[in-house]
Amino acid sequence: MLLRPCVRRVCHELPRPTLRSNTRFYSSFSRGDDKPYYLTTPIFYPNSVPHIGHLYTLVTTDILARHARLSRPDRTVSFLTGTDEHGLKIQRAAEAQNSKPLEFCDRISDRFRVLAGKVDASYTRFIRTSENDHHYAVQHVWRELDSKGLIYKGSHKGWYSISDECFYTDNQEVVVSKETGSVVEWTEEENYKFRLSNFRDFLLARYQSDPHAIHPPQQHANVLDMLSVPLEDLSVSRPRHRLHWGIASGYPWNVEKERIESCWPPDLQVVGKDIVRFHAIYFPAMLQALDLPHPKRLLAHSHWTVNRRKMSKSIGNVVDPFQTIDELGADPVRYYLARIGGRFKDDVDFQSCSRETLEQSTDVEKLIEVVDPLKSLAAVVDNHLEELRIGEALEAIISQLKAANAMMNATEPWAKDTPQALIGEVYTLSLETLRVCGILLQPFIPAKARMLLDAMSISPSERSLQHARYLPGTVSSARPGVKLFSRMRYAI
Repeated sequence: MLLRPCVRRVCHELPRPTLRSNTRFYSSFSRGDDKPYYLTTPIFYPNSVPHIGHLYTLVTTDILARHARLSRPDRTVSFLTGTDEHGLKIQRAAEAQNSKPLEFCDRISDRFRVLAGKVDASYTRFIRTSENDHHYAVQHVWRELDSKGLIYKGSHKGWYSISDECFYTDNQEVVVSKETGSVVEWTEEENYKFRLSNFRDFLLARYQSDPHAIHPPQQHANVLDMLSVPLEDLSVSRPRHRLHWGIASGYPWNVEKERIESCWPPDLQVVGKDIVRFHAIYFPAMLQALDLPHPKRLLAHSHWTVNRRKMSKSIGNVVDPFQTIDELGADPVRYYLARIGGRFKDDVDFQSCSRETLEQSTDVEKLIEVVDPLKSLAAVVDNHLEELRIGEALEAIISQLKAANAMMNATEPWAKDTPQALIGEVYTLSLETLRVCGILLQPFIPAKARMLLDAMSISPSERSLQHARYLPGTVSSARPGVKLFSRMRYAI
């Protein structure tokens, strides 16, 4: 019997827990927590090359990681991403290319790593579930759950989605999955199950007591709706004759020789809305069973569509992130994804947004060259990002820059009859605005923000959030002729 690796790896390895009766709840971000700030993307399925949705998740997580470093430069930030390389979906994809599963995963996983590098994602660990330490962790979790009587063997009949790697219940039963649109097939087999039904009351109490545990609010409400009906026990294995690319259950492991890093639990997990059930229900239930702390907060972002249709290889509408970055550059793409997709509430159409707003959203050179005091901007941006409002944070910067542009047009410091005193004031405020905005733009467009700050000779030690206070006169001059962006007049 093969165990499907349905639990996220805990930094390194899981310790042997001691069961206690108290229930732990964790609120959202805590400034007083001195442990490393730990955030994760989902571990992506490498059954195919990365698409723009994977890039969106990476950029979203990286913006929040960079903001954490700005706001608490004395606190270590651990940013984990990687690939989930087991399951029937991987097995069939490899067979279709006449490749061995591990060789297939080596090729595709490397594309995810390259993509993270192209977009300058500041991850600290790239994991692969084909690594031995992940095998050991999963096998240990199995043994612990089994020792507590939370795993049992039984027969299972139901609709199975190869794409989603899970069974769907009768009230979800359709030709395709209601949640993801993936095709399901009727499956009857004998496998092992986790007693998920035991944890419904705990999960319900957890999310009712903390309305900020899942963002945005409609996803929090969605999880509460899932928990409004009894939970069925969860299939956690597949028969070996069906799935040979998995992790064998029951392997002995001396967990006492391993350790857990000090970063657990995650402060934030960033996932797509299609896998909320896994990260908001299945994963916390298993952690509770192991008496391990739960992730503090979950961000479930929306999806990108093309012409209002889900991206699909069969339709031929998948947006290639590598081509997009090569054509436009990493920072313009980061900016576009954050500006257009940073509110997370609704799906965003890539094609229509590109045609209607690309020139406006990527005309950063024009916006960065404007003036405004921006006395409260740092606090506003910080508050938005603490509450995971990436789009609103970037919009706050852009809106004030637009207002400053209007002010410059009104004062016309370039005109011959403009008083010298006004010209000097505008020049001073312009440099200070560029300094403050350069600091605040670092999470969004790190390379261009670095270029801007370098042009003003801002020391690397003076680029954290605490240095984004409005202090006119801090910068006396800037290197002329620095061009941050070329104008773009075509759609992605």
